[in-house]
Amino acid sequence: MDLVPALEEPLKQPLKSVLGPATAKVMAEHLGLHTVGDLLHHYPRRYEERGQLTHLADLPMDEHVTVVAQVADARLHSFASSRAPRGKGQRLEVTITDGSGRLQLVFFGNGVHKPHKDLLPGTRAMFAGKVSVFNHRLQLAHPAYELLRGDGEEAVETWAGSLIPLYPATAKLESWKIGKAVQTVLPAAQEALDPLPPALREGRGLLPLPEALLKIHRPATKADIADARARLKWDEAFVLQVALARRRYADAQLPAVARRPRADGLLTAFDDRLPFTLTEGQQKVSREIFADLATEHPMHRLLQGEVGSGKTLVALRAMLAVVDAGGQAALLAPTEVLAQQHHRSVTEMMGDLAEGGMLGGTEHATKVVLLTGSMGAAARRKALLDLATGEAGVVIGTHALIEDKVQFHDLGLVVVDEQHRFGVEQRDALRGKGKQPPHLLVMTATPIPRTVAMTVFGDLETSVLDQLPAGRSPIASHVVPAADKPHFLSRAWERVREEVENGHQAYVVCPRIGDDIEEAADPKKAAKKKSAEDEAEKRPPLAVLDVADQLAKGPLQGLRVEVLHGRMHPDDKDAVMRRFAAGDTDVLVATTVIEVGVNVPNATAIVIMDADRFGVSQLHQLRGRVGRGSAPGLCLLVTEMPEASAARQRLNAVAATLDGFELSRIDLEQRREGDVLGQAQSGARSSLRVLEVIEDEEVIAEARSEAMALVTADPDLDRLPGLRTALDALLDEEREQYLEKG
Repeated sequence: MDLVPALEEPLKQPLKSVLGPATAKVMAEHLGLHTVGDLLHHYPRRYEERGQLTHLADLPMDEHVTVVAQVADARLHSFASSRAPRGKGQRLEVTITDGSGRLQLVFFGNGVHKPHKDLLPGTRAMFAGKVSVFNHRLQLAHPAYELLRGDGEEAVETWAGSLIPLYPATAKLESWKIGKAVQTVLPAAQEALDPLPPALREGRGLLPLPEALLKIHRPATKADIADARARLKWDEAFVLQVALARRRYADAQLPAVARRPRADGLLTAFDDRLPFTLTEGQQKVSREIFADLATEHPMHRLLQGEVGSGKTLVALRAMLAVVDAGGQAALLAPTEVLAQQHHRSVTEMMGDLAEGGMLGGTEHATKVVLLTGSMGAAARRKALLDLATGEAGVVIGTHALIEDKVQFHDLGLVVVDEQHRFGVEQRDALRGKGKQPPHLLVMTATPIPRTVAMTVFGDLETSVLDQLPAGRSPIASHVVPAADKPHFLSRAWERVREEVENGHQAYVVCPRIGDDIEEAADPKKAAKKKSAEDEAEKRPPLAVLDVADQLAKGPLQGLRVEVLHGRMHPDDKDAVMRRFAAGDTDVLVATTVIEVGVNVPNATAIVIMDADRFGVSQLHQLRGRVGRGSAPGLCLLVTEMPEASAARQRLNAVAATLDGFELSRIDLEQRREGDVLGQAQSGARSSLRVLEVIEDEEVIAEARSEAMALVTADPDLDRLPGLRTALDALLDEEREQYLEKG
């Protein structure tokens, strides 16, 4: 929101820099701050209170205090230590008094020189720090101090009562230096052009922008901070929602071919063969999708659904509707394993309807082709020909679909599975293969809380599948504390054996492959210890190859154990998955390559090793691999983390609920939305500084409806130059492309 020339002034200029050139350089390189406006929008992360002025006679322990006192004496001591073995360590002890009592200050090492010069006996100053005890005496270690000259009463009050802003800083630039730089540019805040329409701002009682900027950086009271944050949250929510609303408006103006299924075509033939009825949710979502496909501007819809809620079936019906209407449909999957899995399940569901042009294909049949990077040349040529001639109505593939040589006869619908795994350019390239913009359906099995969906995918209509189809079984989830209770882990392997004896199969998931390529690639990473909090964090994560070997020789001896991981040759991966799906393997030890889409109804148990190393959403995804048939599912989360740790609480939350929306909320509250928005915004730095998508649900919803109304009435924002400038600042070229391409 660098709104006017004063705010667009670069911090670093060849002739006259706003700040010192060295400071401006660090700000640009390490904090991404280039202009006065950037710096004004670099808000404090929190505020420190200097503490109330306190008498030395009644200092509270372990609290941050500010005292005004006089130096009684100062002594410099030398001492020996491991760092300074020859007695060259230095400690400065300063005793201060305010008439009611005495207090010792202590400074060490290189930090002794300045206070040794400043704090001469008789000097009066303010000191701020945390009270601790050493040798039964109260002390402040390395306190901040400000020398008082003259009577200083006013200075005492201002300094002691003030809220000190602490800024997001870097090792090269401390918070207090950023604070000084902000102080230098703060007068320019008066010239900030307000992006909010006056009626909106006044109607909601929000501060004008210049006042909000002054109060966020130099608050006199906590109420100032609250008022400033409330105003700046609205800026972020509203400007982002206007960007998304304009994108939706522009999409609605694009032409597309309406695709309506024939009354007695392929879709009807497919529905007639389904051995079950669609759930109410599937029917409702299908109606929404078909209504979009029937319009003459491109559908942009996000289909999010619980693991196993039947999203693939809904997407397939949409694809068949498009084929019915003479178009082609492409399903883009993030991995070869998943593309092959989709191809298998789609051809199985369709039966002879997937055999168009072949003997045994029925009247309405079409051809379903698979296109992946590892296919042989002959199979690939045949698939490309089927796409170019229109013989293949449905194509399922990986990013190989995006290559230049892939030509479609008439691409009508693109379905993207697990949208967050595809780059903007990839999706854009596939959409560019239609004669007119194709319809777009984005699927995700990671449930996204409503507010995140509104913030990240605000330009997509959202459909949610939240009920499981009949016949899906419940999944029991338990945390297995391997370090506290080793016998629980032994019992876990017994449970796996029991499932296999009952004719079922199991997955064991590990965070690492274990051929040591990972560690060799980054020796520093291998050597580096994790947080000192727990022993469990210090060892490398468990690996597929090691665990498979130990299980086959130990607790699962005699069972048919195989491994699956991302570094295997695609043909080998496919062969392993086929054997597992056919029931020829009892236990599959894998990395997270099985995380999405893998569907083996006979697999009833999943043991996740080092479960604390996975995110909440990932654990929920992995758990969804079991309970896909009529037998109940079992998910065991194995961890060595101690009971009181945050990691264990996270695992307990996963074990306690099967509700993916509830879990994604927990996940988001723990990770904060920077990750979520960062991913969504093509890796760009999150534009949210004060807005928190879970806490500020109401602000986002209100900003969205205000933005939609505004853009409908004035799509080019002719009457709001401040808002247009704010949009330009939010949507740098990278983000602009992201929004353009969706």
